[in-house]
Amino acid sequence: MGFTFAFAHPKLYNNYNINTAIGERYAFVPSPYTESSSEEGDMAKNLFSIGELSKQQHISRQTLIFYDRIGLFSPAYVDPENGYRYYSASQLDYLDTICIMKKIGFSLDEIREHMKNYTLDSSIVALRKQLSIIEQQIQDLQLIRSRVEHRCLQLEHAAAVYNKNTVSLEEVKPQYLLLEEVAEPHSLEMVSMTTKKCFVRASTEKLPVFFQSGAIVPFENIRHGRYTEASHVFLPIEHCALPDIVALPAGKCVSTWHTGDYPSIGAAYERLLQYCAAQQLTITSDAYEFAINDYLSTGDEAEYITKIMFYVQT
Repeated sequence: MGFTFAFAHPKLYNNYNINTAIGERYAFVPSPYTESSSEEGDMAKNLFSIGELSKQQHISRQTLIFYDRIGLFSPAYVDPENGYRYYSASQLDYLDTICIMKKIGFSLDEIREHMKNYTLDSSIVALRKQLSIIEQQIQDLQLIRSRVEHRCLQLEHAAAVYNKNTVSLEEVKPQYLLLEEVAEPHSLEMVSMTTKKCFVRASTEKLPVFFQSGAIVPFENIRHGRYTEASHVFLPIEHCALPDIVALPAGKCVSTWHTGDYPSIGAAYERLLQYCAAQQLTITSDAYEFAINDYLSTGDEAEYITKIMFYVQT
């Protein structure tokens, strides 16, 4: 698994017994076979310095010092004169366990608590619990992956096909929107704040939304030239049983693209209205604005791309 550690030049430990009681600082206990004239300086020679341990196990000195400070993994001996830390070979299995548990995803607090008095049974319980967490993380990552892929395809398609001067008549498929009402005075600031609120809710409740936002502008507002006064914001979402999920039906729609900052969106609406009048199409819905390229994928408002859509009848 990549966590077995071996030293090329092992030192000897037959003169010392190491007290490795979990949760306590490791302390040297002279062996009954050790002559009483042995000195602490000789002890350090039979141990690994923090530098040696760091190099051989690919763990930074700062991490080892931190583990000591939080009571997770302490040195077998600390030189009282210079504060140097030394570790014994019998501690390597303990450090090995810490590294493996950390790799699996346990927090340092969980590792410390678990290893105070861990047994076969407690390890099974801990690992089963962590397995459930890993399974949920896999599901979350699969959802994120699908959303990122959707975003990439959407941006690539828009960059390849959009033209700010064209209007299209198309058949759209059903889709679902998570709605949030925009409070008065329906300003751009309120639209932005409500959109952030919608994203926060989706994140908190783990809703299956896409990485996209949009707004609904009442047709009456458009008729009076109030193109940026949205009544609702929305996030496209997978179908789910929530009261504030709106289902947009399949149907015939007219659409166009707006490029640039949002306040200049009026020209795109005028283009849509003129097209509908010329083609004798009756607009039967409010306007649905889908932010295709926005602050999530560019820092340049001149690159913003918004798709505007009405349902129509011939």
